[in-house]
Amino acid sequence: GVLKLQDLIGQAEEKARARLRENEIGADFSAEEFEDVAHKVAIAALKFADLSNFRGTSYIFDLDRFISFEGKTGPYLLYAAVRVKSLARRAEAEGVKPGPITVELDAERALVLALDAFNDALRGAYEKRMPHILCDHAYTLGQAFSGFYAAAPILVESDPIKKASRLALALATLKQLEIVLGLIGIDIPERM
Repeated sequence: GVLKLQDLIGQAEEKARARLRENEIGADFSAEEFEDVAHKVAIAALKFADLSNFRGTSYIFDLDRFISFEGKTGPYLLYAAVRVKSLARRAEAEGVKPGPITVELDAERALVLALDAFNDALRGAYEKRMPHILCDHAYTLGQAFSGFYAAAPILVESDPIKKASRLALALATLKQLEIVLGLIGIDIPERM
């Protein structure tokens, strides 16, 4: 009556494949790359779902919810990180370099504050032995980046100083997401 971890991962990969196809992600990937992304999405969904809850509470295991690209899920955070990776590739192709960060918009301020909360989240997770604190931070950061991305165009910005500043903020977000997700054992694909 107990589900084996290998079977659980297989179920999560199956759901991840379906969700990727449903969202038209990976249509141009090779079969090998598609499977790699599906595996990373599945593992991110399982690990984040488990680690994002306080260890002393119970939660309802809902694979459909865990595998969603929306809400407080591992796949949502993967998508945010991959979005920045894509932006960084386009910026590099256009010759755009990051520069000193200036904060003018509310969305920029919110992202800077989310980035600044990293040390406290890391310290709290370590000292209290509570990885959900890191998960909460990653989700808050992902939300702040999403708001920033919508409110502060980067590559279409005509002011080169603003463009460089916003690119620097996006790259700082990526670096922090890579660190946090790496700490909880989640690998980020190059593209989705």
